[in-house]
Amino acid sequence: MTRDLPGDRTEPYDVTSPLDTDYYAVFADVSGADREAWNRARTLVGEVSGRMAEAWDRAEYPLEVVPRMGELDLYADGIEHPEITPMTPLAAGLVNMELSRGDGSLGTILAVQGGLALRTLALYGSPEQQQRWLTPLATGQVLGAFALTEPMHGSDSTSLETTARRDGADWVISGGKKWIGNGASGGITFVWARIDDATDPDHGKVGCFLVEQDTPGYRASVIEGKVSLRAIHQAHIQLDDVRVPDDARLPGAHSFADTSRVLFATRSGVAWSALGHATACYEAALSYATQRVQFGKPLAKFQMVQERLTQMLADLTGMQLFCRRLADIEAAGALRPTQASLAKYHNTRTARRIAQTARDVLGGNGILLENRVIQHLADIEAIHTYEGTESVQALLIGRDVTGISAFV
Repeated sequence: MTRDLPGDRTEPYDVTSPLDTDYYAVFADVSGADREAWNRARTLVGEVSGRMAEAWDRAEYPLEVVPRMGELDLYADGIEHPEITPMTPLAAGLVNMELSRGDGSLGTILAVQGGLALRTLALYGSPEQQQRWLTPLATGQVLGAFALTEPMHGSDSTSLETTARRDGADWVISGGKKWIGNGASGGITFVWARIDDATDPDHGKVGCFLVEQDTPGYRASVIEGKVSLRAIHQAHIQLDDVRVPDDARLPGAHSFADTSRVLFATRSGVAWSALGHATACYEAALSYATQRVQFGKPLAKFQMVQERLTQMLADLTGMQLFCRRLADIEAAGALRPTQASLAKYHNTRTARRIAQTARDVLGGNGILLENRVIQHLADIEAIHTYEGTESVQALLIGRDVTGISAFV
């Protein structure tokens, strides 16, 4: 029989239950379909939180989560299409926020499957392509990938080198793609490539092709060694003379401007995702401070801790205001790309700061995965980079406010 030893006592801490922090009542008026969408996202988080934590620890991709998200109709992401459930920008943002509050990989699954793949098909696909693939993507029965970034072209993706060469009635695609979510998961990939056909009006421009991942010449390997977003796989794809028929080309995609339209929409989602991460970190710190006793009293009774909580709350409230205003402008049809850039720029930077402070408040317990703060801190590093790095966002905003381009 094990006897109690002096000082050998471990207290359980509940730091993952949502507290619905909303100091300025930014979301107090959310109701109807918007509230229902938010609740569906929370339902999913409650169902899969434990599984996602386990998968993150093991760097596994729990594919069973993808169709469950489809059953809950979470992939709509504000995409306007008669076969996709209408979802306001506010509802789409709240879903993204809630999923990321629960687990960053969930938020990224949404961004890849809905925000990128489904949106690309809905915007640019032919009626025949949409008839075959729209519902399977929207329900998560087929996984979708968006292949733009290349090993040598991330921030300068406009310089992509992958080509699509006309060969009789087919197209032959050659090149490499990297950091492609769902790219090695057995579904379909929307490959962006430069058109190489002197007779084509889009010769030299960027087009998009729907490629089934079992097509000969399509080789994809899961990128290993990630310490961020570990519960979703990104792929390095090699397209070795992948031959597809002419009807695999998306007829609505004619230039990089069409690519940017998709990225612009998902940039808003990243701002909401950052808010979800930051909310989880602040609430974990607040809960921990009221439960953890040191020097004979709760941490929350120390002045320094209260000051840090106040600082985090102020930052979190600012992020909430950014997101709510962003949704209102988008709902009015007046959102400019650089406004989405500013929200992404502000919120990912601020989420980093909140996560770092929360980790510090939790002390040594802050590095334990069971308390989730360190996981959110790591995941924020990925969203801080994807859909446009901090530097690129700053240059886009700077060009907008000065009228002078600093891009080289």
